Amino acid sequence: MENIQTEVTKRLLEINTIKIQPDNPFTWASGWKSPIYCDNRKTLSYPDTRAFIRDAFVQLIQEKYPEAEVIAGVATGAIAIGALVADKLGLPFIYVRSKPKGHGLENLIEGDLKPFKKVVVVEDLVSTGISSLKAAEAVNNFGGDVVGMVSIFTYNFPLAKENFEKAGIELTSLSRYQILIDFSLERGDISKDQVESLMEWREDPANWGK
Repeated sequence: MENIQTEVTKRLLEINTIKIQPDNPFTWASGWKSPIYCDNRKTLSYPDTRAFIRDAFVQLIQEKYPEAEVIAGVATGAIAIGALVADKLGLPFIYVRSKPKGHGLENLIEGDLKPFKKVVVVEDLVSTGISSLKAAEAVNNFGGDVVGMVSIFTYNFPLAKENFEKAGIELTSLSRYQILIDFSLERGDISKDQVESLMEWREDPANWGK
């Protein structure tokens, strides 16, 4: 798994999906200051990387969740890659909105989810895990049975680990923060002095930079 995580990390950096700027941090919608920005939607524009991530997800799901009967993507970032994974596996696909549609049937889940079907949820990015777990909860409330979640990238926040443990849902990611930092340092993208600040952010992102 670590070889795949390293390769995915390398590919994400090569297409500038991930930007690391500890000296010129970004501001998230939550108001948090962040030395890193990740936009995995960019992977869809690169066929080789898109296919590599799809196939890595397929292998992961086949190995960890052979009982999976449905693939669910979390809107909006994981809809496309989730659909590609479901197609490769020959499984039904649904996606979960962040909130119910404001008209028509006011659906929260789009697609046809039969009761008691075992579902693997696909995410593009996991930070605190709150929105990801809300999607998993929606699937369960709709009659599905979430057996696990997979993502392209996770920041590995302690808060996220705690949230997933409380929910009783396992998260497996194709790339993770520690591998990103190690690879970026080896490549010369960041200095040893910057690593300390980057690790401090990961431990307490809400207060970093204040």
